[in-house]
Amino acid sequence: MDPLDARARFRELREQDGPVDPAELDRIWAALATVRPEEILGEWKGGEFRTGHPLNGALEKAGWYGKTFASVHDAKPLICRDATGALFSDRELGKGEASLWTVEFRGEATATMVYDGQPVFDHFKRVDDTTLMGIMNVKGVPAEGPFFYFFLERAPGADRETTSATAHASAAETAGETGSGTGSESTTDGRRAGTRAGEDS
Repeated sequence: MDPLDARARFRELREQDGPVDPAELDRIWAALATVRPEEILGEWKGGEFRTGHPLNGALEKAGWYGKTFASVHDAKPLICRDATGALFSDRELGKGEASLWTVEFRGEATATMVYDGQPVFDHFKRVDDTTLMGIMNVKGVPAEGPFFYFFLERAPGADRETTSATAHASAAETAGETGSGTGSESTTDGRRAGTRAGEDS
């Protein structure tokens, strides 16, 4: 599958009312471009592909809205709506928050959100300038899955200039760190491989 076909099929499946075959999502994923953590900073609205995964429907019940990446060190995986409709970061459900790393998954290094309080990795690839495809991976899940497949879209009204400024600030913050700020990143089977995005220069 070439990238153009992958993006077109992704959009069709995102709107599909009914079950989606994980194998087809895997083919789309393989054709998409990787992305760096600093390129995805900002606010995102989320949705899921209904593949029959145990998590399907659970996030919706929790009021999940999306994710916010304020910097590579400050990622909020579960932005939810409370009873009044206000958005908040559900730290209890997420067992803390998260950070962004560059992690190898299926032979490619791409932006990944690593949760603080549980062995969960959200891997991301670029669909277009305003859309990401995600695969949630959990320690102990075999290479063939099952995985939770989802997507993120730039939040309506998100200020791209503000997002860009945040990215520059984050890059400066990361570049200014020394020894104690350098971290290694988890591969999908729990091994340590590589360095946090922005800390390898």
